[in-house]
Amino acid sequence: MKHYLLISLFFSLISMTSGAQEKGRLVGKVLSDSAQPLQNVRVNLLNSSFQTKTSPEGDFSFQGVPYGSYILYISKAGYSETTRIVNINAEVVELEITLSSEGERLKEVVVTAQKREELIQEIPLSITSLSKENIKQSQIRNVNDLTAISPNLYAADPGDRRTVTSIRGIVTTSYDPAIATYIDGVNQYNLDTYITQLFDIERIEVLRGPQGTLYGRNAMGGVINIITREPQKETKIFGEATLGNFNQQRYMAGIRTPVTQNLYFGAAGLYEERDGFYTNRFTNSSYDDQYNFSGNYYLKYLFSSTWNATLNLKHFTAENEGAFPLNMGNEAALENPFTLNQNQLSTMKDNTFNTSLVIDYKGENLNFSSQTAYQQNYRYYQNPIDADFSPLDAISIINDYGKNWNTVEVVTQEFRLSSPRGPGRDLEWTAGTYMFYQESPVKQATHFGEDAPLLGSEEINYSLINTSEATGKGIAFFGQFNYQVMKKLGLIAGLRYDHEYKKQSVLGEYQLDSDTQPLFEYQPDTTATASFNAFSPKAGITYDLSEENLVFLTYSRGFRAGGLTPLSADPSQPPLYEYQPEFSDNYEIGTKNSFLENKLLVNATVFYTEVTDVQVPTLVMPDGVIITRNTGKLSSKGLELELRALVIPGLELSYDLGLTDAQYESLLIAQNGEEVNLKENKQIYTPGITSMLALQYRSNLGLNEKWEFTARAEWKYLGEQYFDLANNLRQEPYSLYNGNIGVSYRDIKLMLWGRNIFDKEYISYGYNFGAVHLGNPATLGVTLLFEI
Repeated sequence: MKHYLLISLFFSLISMTSGAQEKGRLVGKVLSDSAQPLQNVRVNLLNSSFQTKTSPEGDFSFQGVPYGSYILYISKAGYSETTRIVNINAEVVELEITLSSEGERLKEVVVTAQKREELIQEIPLSITSLSKENIKQSQIRNVNDLTAISPNLYAADPGDRRTVTSIRGIVTTSYDPAIATYIDGVNQYNLDTYITQLFDIERIEVLRGPQGTLYGRNAMGGVINIITREPQKETKIFGEATLGNFNQQRYMAGIRTPVTQNLYFGAAGLYEERDGFYTNRFTNSSYDDQYNFSGNYYLKYLFSSTWNATLNLKHFTAENEGAFPLNMGNEAALENPFTLNQNQLSTMKDNTFNTSLVIDYKGENLNFSSQTAYQQNYRYYQNPIDADFSPLDAISIINDYGKNWNTVEVVTQEFRLSSPRGPGRDLEWTAGTYMFYQESPVKQATHFGEDAPLLGSEEINYSLINTSEATGKGIAFFGQFNYQVMKKLGLIAGLRYDHEYKKQSVLGEYQLDSDTQPLFEYQPDTTATASFNAFSPKAGITYDLSEENLVFLTYSRGFRAGGLTPLSADPSQPPLYEYQPEFSDNYEIGTKNSFLENKLLVNATVFYTEVTDVQVPTLVMPDGVIITRNTGKLSSKGLELELRALVIPGLELSYDLGLTDAQYESLLIAQNGEEVNLKENKQIYTPGITSMLALQYRSNLGLNEKWEFTARAEWKYLGEQYFDLANNLRQEPYSLYNGNIGVSYRDIKLMLWGRNIFDKEYISYGYNFGAVHLGNPATLGVTLLFEI
């Protein structure tokens, strides 16, 4: 009933604010720098429904444009994007626009970080944006490839294809993330439900620092915003074929096309496979062989010039023959890299399905958006996981109990209102509500085999079966505005209120291998509930030193939801314990600058973050139980620098630098049967330095415009980091080198590429109990791309 009342309220507001308004006609012509008309140039009035492409004569027009100020965005492959402020204040407004050739100035980048279209250099936010060209050139195929692509960003695979992310020392260390990931506007609720494979991507935005006001729960360290390519008004067929070492194969194909005048369809599919990087001495064969298939499908319908609806379906099916290729300790991992000796040969099956329906209204005085989303993940291990990481038949993990278990389901709903965007508006605002419901039934057993006494068990051939049924639901209300007090001075203010309810039931059972049913309950069936409330404010000021130079100062509060957890792995202890939400206070001052007619961009930020009630999850092995407690206080401070420069026409230099000093002011944990305070220890998964230097060159080398040659070189440097709270698992500073060269003719491109070219051996992820996972070895390959 509440949902219907909210919908009625929003539609009433729309009708009330959509009164009559004077309208005009915008007509224009787009020319090259040699005064030739340009066809198929994309022309878009940002934050409106007006978009089109130029005719063969370079002409475009928009009818019935409400009077006001707009940002006109013009783009075409092979030319530098440009923007123009347009004032519609007459019956007919005429424009003539000249596009310079690509490589003569840096591109103007449009992002939706504040849930509306804006130029990245004009928003008071620490943000990095990667275009589809950046993603292809850098061979970014998975969220784990994003490390150092933005200052103070670290992403790693713990061994099962999930992604653990850190920004500015704020770390995702449990199933409730601290870094939120959004795909096409849908909040990926936890580590299970989102698809990490990247293909057919329009852009990726990395927002650093708390984003709770607009993005909500678990965006305490920042947001990774992934946007795929929507269907357009013309038919495009595209594809990719990649071959590489380790028998890498990657095939992608898709289509975007109009079905009718108002209905558009898009589809893209991806198949990948490779041999494992590891060799299992027990079988003398490769370990961690992977196969996966992904799909992304769109239907978009235009009801009118102001209303549209988009239905999106995504799926991911994967098989990993040898999940969790881990070694115990750094020495074992690095002395014989990519070698292990395990008798359990587990096959991970991963099935994810996401769908969303978005209804958008872009009016004269108000914008409205409704987004309904459903996410499901069913992940299980066809054979037991080797939990002792050895050839012993000692301890293993079993979770294959059918689809009624280990299937996560999430439903989310967001309603959002916002002001239309225009340079002439002093006040811009966004407000809305967000709701979710989640179910997570988990059943998992720790099995003790014939060799279990060697690891301390008094018995053999039995299982401890842990069953957990968790539900969660919540609602949030949010609002944020930017107000231009005077020509150069602006204010930012925002507030979000979150309410969450969680319920969890747990049961522990003992079963002998010879029995078909559990023999007894070692932990009785117990149910507990918990509720949490949080306010997340944001405030700031901006000052325009000039049209190309911006300074901003902001305060924002971060929030990560609390929950229910076992108090310990000891069945004699209470089975469920409520841990509190985690909060952070973040202060930052930043500046964004454009020089030399947009040939040099320099952005810098200094930040300080203090986190209280730090949630510390501990994976207890061999039980496979995660225990989470509020155990400390963390401070993180640092510097970020982003530099983009057009050195000469066609040659771009980019440099990203992040410095983070994140350490605990208090950290109480159990160690050797006693509680100790590990204050001054460093935060985990947080390199002290992240640095990336890239050079990219493109030219037709004097041939005709149908040819293009490209080359890119990347140097990533990561400073010292730790993987356990005791700071025993340590990775020294290291460098990685990536690169590619390519040639294209018309819409076909051939590219030779390499990642970690010099085959650096390093630890990318470690567990508190001592197991570590290596970063990927040198991978080399060739890719053929086309789009017609």
